[in-house]
Amino acid sequence: MKKIFVTGAYGFIGKSICETLVLNDKTVIGIVRNLDLSRNLDKVTYLPVGDIGLETNLKDTLVGIDCVIHCAGKIPDRNKIENDQLKAYHLANVEGTKQIALQAVDAGAKRLIFLSSIKVNGENTYDNCNVTNKIDYIKKIFTHNDIASPEDLYAKSKLQAEKVLWEISSRTGLEVVVVRLPLVYGYGAKGNLASLIKIVRSGIPLPLSFVKNQRSMIGIDNLVDLLVQCIDHPKASGKTFLASDGEDLSTPELIKLIASSIGRRANLFPLPIFMLKFLGSVFGRSEEINRLVGSLRIDNSYTKEILNWTPPISIEEGIRRMVQGK
Repeated sequence: MKKIFVTGAYGFIGKSICETLVLNDKTVIGIVRNLDLSRNLDKVTYLPVGDIGLETNLKDTLVGIDCVIHCAGKIPDRNKIENDQLKAYHLANVEGTKQIALQAVDAGAKRLIFLSSIKVNGENTYDNCNVTNKIDYIKKIFTHNDIASPEDLYAKSKLQAEKVLWEISSRTGLEVVVVRLPLVYGYGAKGNLASLIKIVRSGIPLPLSFVKNQRSMIGIDNLVDLLVQCIDHPKASGKTFLASDGEDLSTPELIKLIASSIGRRANLFPLPIFMLKFLGSVFGRSEEINRLVGSLRIDNSYTKEILNWTPPISIEEGIRRMVQGK
């Protein structure tokens, strides 16, 4: 496929996929909310469309497109109340995705790749099955054929969008590929990961040396390589893939890799996990603490098998590139 349509083309993932597609001699049209010439890449055609939702009209733009990579979507915003979030998630993640898919079908596009979230599978996995008597309900690792178990509004909207796409695919023949993502890291990543790098750079001691969790992530270079595989691979259509580097890290191990990449020694000290969770509750940071101490492991073996894919960049190299700006 030669002509690729990328939504969210200014975003962390969208920009990276556009860069790689251009290097691979693809014709790329990037959809953005508002045009900013300083962020444009050479050889990418950018179109401003505002917020994606019920009113999104891309019919003319999609004519001649071979594949849509749908990166755009509404992400969690802890500063907004739940009811406002619910409406925003539905409009952007469900209705917006539906409009793009239907218009892609009308325009004759062959395939749509949807970037979903591993949160569709659930919030956490558990390394110790003795944490509860309900053994049947414990997941030690997420797999591609899990029964979906989204907990928050964001994850539920992503699952609903997946269902909409499968329904459209069954009616129209549009080839759909779903890729569920964990934390994506790399140079330019924002949010909690950027904050963690800043703290490590500052040398502030972190009370995390008792943490023994395991979390799966994927580096931006590995993710882009995977998405490129999904564009043309004949076995990708109709599949849900879980994306990860295939190397899990504990939070202390991640901090040590970040510190090593900037020539520092990780400044960690012990504090009981229950105290961390208590402090998180007191200061309204329970979600952040749960991510720092909890496990979320992904089995990417199905993805590797179906696509004959191996992540090209090690997690150590990926972290180094992120921290050193490469």
